[in-house]
Amino acid sequence: MIVLENCAVATVDPAGTEHESGHVVIGDDGRIAAVGAGPAFGVDPAARRVDATGCLATPGLVNTHHHLYQWVTRGLAQQDILFGWLTTLYPVWARIDAEAVGAAAAAGLGWLALSGCSTSTDHHYVFPRDGGDVLAAEIDAARRIGLRFHPCRGSMDLGASAGGLPPDSVVEDTDAALAATEDAIDKYDDPAPDSMLRIAVAPCSPFSVTPRLMREAADLARRRGVRLHTHLAETVEEEEYCRATHGCTPVEYAERLGWLGDDVWLAHGVHLDAAAVARLAATGTGVAHCPSSNARLGAGLAPVRDLLDAGAPVGLGVDGAASQEGGQLGAELRQALYAARLRGGPTALSAREALALGTIGGARCLGRDADLGSLEPGKLADVALWRLDGLGHAGIADPVAALVFGPLAPVELLLVGGRPVVERGELRTADAGALARDADATARRLMTGGLE
Repeated sequence: MIVLENCAVATVDPAGTEHESGHVVIGDDGRIAAVGAGPAFGVDPAARRVDATGCLATPGLVNTHHHLYQWVTRGLAQQDILFGWLTTLYPVWARIDAEAVGAAAAAGLGWLALSGCSTSTDHHYVFPRDGGDVLAAEIDAARRIGLRFHPCRGSMDLGASAGGLPPDSVVEDTDAALAATEDAIDKYDDPAPDSMLRIAVAPCSPFSVTPRLMREAADLARRRGVRLHTHLAETVEEEEYCRATHGCTPVEYAERLGWLGDDVWLAHGVHLDAAAVARLAATGTGVAHCPSSNARLGAGLAPVRDLLDAGAPVGLGVDGAASQEGGQLGAELRQALYAARLRGGPTALSAREALALGTIGGARCLGRDADLGSLEPGKLADVALWRLDGLGHAGIADPVAALVFGPLAPVELLLVGGRPVVERGELRTADAGALARDADATARRLMTGGLE
């Protein structure tokens, strides 16, 4: 049992309950036993008590979109739009293998943990023919770091010779991709409420996947009871591609193929008109908002306020480290707030709404809001404790405003199912220095062709 005391608490529960000075009690079962104001009474004398004076307790953050393998290809194509960026990087990604993905995933997940993230997805869609089991490599990395993990078995089957964007060397045969996706579900998916590992079905994008793969992937996911994820409506160029190729908008195309529903969440959703927003909300389709990546690639400002007002689930995503080199989910709280206000003015998103995007909003996108995303008795004890009494946050009386408007706060403690993953700003499950050295060496080998 762990007892956090003397901290501000933002529960992000439906009532928005907060405590200026309160407690969170974590039971031995890895779930939250109690949350409230003041000190905790009547707990086991043998419990570990943490004096969290100067800290804010929130739910652990939920990352709804990532490409972990890109951690070892950062800093490239610095001034390209999405299509140019992809064309530059596809040939590099064609050289990845299980060793590279393992090093990249461990580094990326460790860095996410240090920014307050307790649950992460990953959208992996590059499977070189001689690369080994890259999906297993990232799953092993997640187990090592200790984060709750939702890897999305991606796929591409529309190469350049057939009118797609990716080179033929990085696409799969349609039947092989579907079979490998179902095999991943068989091998790894754990549907239990306290699951540390769930698989999603995730063809990559309208310009890299055939309509057949999209349709049959949706059928597969629903037959197996897992969720669906893909990129959609990220750029103007994607919309132009869909209109020219399919005669409709990206959201209309997705709906035509059976890709709207409360078991679907879409990455980006930047270019959505009022009709698209209404369809996403009406069908319960979620959106992974990736403000830093959208800004890095100049993709645009997603209509987050419109989506929220319509009732669509919206979470936050870091996105791939090659288009968001910062790689910190905690920092996306501020970026989401800024992006919304650039689009809609200073009332477009509040600090508390930004925190909700990064917690309960993300849990809704992943279908896990019954167990994650808020600090409530009975929910899983995924808790971030942020230190706000340092120089960077001095003078901001409102702790939630300090967290969102201020610099990224040091993580005093990150618990995943009650297990410490970060303590006093240091990763406890792996050597951060070793992760950095492995990632750096892998990036050098990859860029010089040493993985060929």
